[in-house]
Amino acid sequence: MDAIVKMLEKHQPFFEKISRNIYLQAIKDGFLGCMPIVLTSSIFLLIATLPGVVGITLPQPLIDWCNKLYNFTMGVMGIMVAGTTAKNFTASMNRRMPAGKVLNDGSTMVAAQCSMLLLAVTQFTTKLNGAELSVFDCTSMGTRGLFSAYIAAFITVWVYKFCVSRDLTIKLPKEVPGAIAQNFRDIIPFGGAVIICGIIDVVVRNLMGVPFSELLIKLLSPLFTAAETYPGLILIQAATAFFWFIGVHGPSIVQPGIDPIRLANQAENLQVLLAGGHPAHSLTFNMSLVGEFGGTGATFIVPLLLILFMKSKQLKAVGKASIVPVAFAVNEPLLFGAPMILNPYMLVPFVAAGCVNVSVAKFFIDNVGMNGFSFVVPWATPAPIGIFITTNFQLIALVFVAIIILLDAIIYLPFLKAYDKLLCDQEAERAAELGLESDGAASIAANASAPAAEQTAASVEPTAAAADSKPVADQPEPAADASAKKDVDGLKVLVLCAGAGTSAMLANAIKEGAAQTGENIASSAGAYGQHTAIMDQYDVIVLAPQVRSYYNDMKADTDRLGIKLLAPRGKEYIDLTRDPAGAIKWLRENLD
Repeated sequence: MDAIVKMLEKHQPFFEKISRNIYLQAIKDGFLGCMPIVLTSSIFLLIATLPGVVGITLPQPLIDWCNKLYNFTMGVMGIMVAGTTAKNFTASMNRRMPAGKVLNDGSTMVAAQCSMLLLAVTQFTTKLNGAELSVFDCTSMGTRGLFSAYIAAFITVWVYKFCVSRDLTIKLPKEVPGAIAQNFRDIIPFGGAVIICGIIDVVVRNLMGVPFSELLIKLLSPLFTAAETYPGLILIQAATAFFWFIGVHGPSIVQPGIDPIRLANQAENLQVLLAGGHPAHSLTFNMSLVGEFGGTGATFIVPLLLILFMKSKQLKAVGKASIVPVAFAVNEPLLFGAPMILNPYMLVPFVAAGCVNVSVAKFFIDNVGMNGFSFVVPWATPAPIGIFITTNFQLIALVFVAIIILLDAIIYLPFLKAYDKLLCDQEAERAAELGLESDGAASIAANASAPAAEQTAASVEPTAAAADSKPVADQPEPAADASAKKDVDGLKVLVLCAGAGTSAMLANAIKEGAAQTGENIASSAGAYGQHTAIMDQYDVIVLAPQVRSYYNDMKADTDRLGIKLLAPRGKEYIDLTRDPAGAIKWLRENLD
């Protein structure tokens, strides 16, 4: 097993290179920017449909109003994603542009949305009350048009890059205000992008008889069909967990390619459910609640196993610290605290648990009558609750949840016990080296003359001799550090992770530490990809371990803006979230 881990470590740069691919980043960040649409529209849909489940009949005007809000938000998801994807792709492209040449992300955003409509939407005429009307087929404006949205975004940005790099723009005299001049500079690339997508639309419709969005769905339908089989679901889940295991954020690599079909399937499930049928799609957006039950690796039950069955002080402490975050799908304290990332003992259960979960889910959907997921719930919803809601409150879903919790416990427990034994042996060896009793509680006063750093490094419980002393984090900073304190006065810190969950842990620790030490420090949490519009408002940006692979791209932006960029590694990051005063001290030390 050690050989396997060494092999994975050897190829980690390759996997990180994949995760930094500018196309994948643009898709992921563009979709993330539209998540408020998904979540907000789902709230109105729940209001319109769920009361009927418990026998409550709402007024029809209220139901129609909620459905209208859903249709005018989720129903134009594809158009919005075209814009946000183009905006994020433009940001990546600008890092590669020659000095003094910048693409206008506002213009590329609008051009991509127009181009997406050309590729995905059909215009036709119909008669209403005897009058002839020109109407749009809205089917592909939503999630069904996501592929067209991505293609439109990429074509648009490349056309802009081609024109701006070669100065193929309209130039006005310098006396013309900058905003007006910019609009004229964007005319040629804007027109070029729209014309190219318009030509593609005409060619595909004339040769294939379908709009571009339908062509992609037809071509990829065998792949989608295969993805919804047992091997397909297992492969998707295994790849997600595998990448996370080697320290690369797995969902960022795997999910962008399947998000369009996951959302389309979930929307189809909803239509079937509202029509009184059985939603049968298993490859849906919220299948992640099952495959990533408690976070990637299906770790929901692991903190409880650590608390109840492990003897190692390290694992028990990690279990207590991570049980609440993991319940809300923030499992980084567990991944880096145990650790589970690149831990040979954890490779098999970390990959296998999620694969088993999605297989059982498909069996329940296909054979037991459990509904396929139909409603969208926020990613941080506790998985058992989210599964119950998105299956339309079926009692069989609760049975399913109980079964996968039991299966995950069975999968993890033998490997955790083996790792626990290793840690217990290591703790006993360290205790013996220090002349401690086997329980690690005897006095170490005889070692008082040992170097302080050596004593601190030993992983032992506080001793009787040290019981009355104040923890290091509570002691006042030495006078020599006073100048460093001035450096952090008024500091604004932004912590970024993949979904703003892990980043909130450190941001909150910094706030608490600032209150403890009397520092004037403001900290905020955010998701990588949604930071570009606000990053210039901060003095320091901290990358959580899950987005550390973006360090080089981020460094180019922070250096340009004069912002300090920090990227602590996994264990260090988790330690900082647990030590507020230590987080402030860490900031001081890294501002030099």
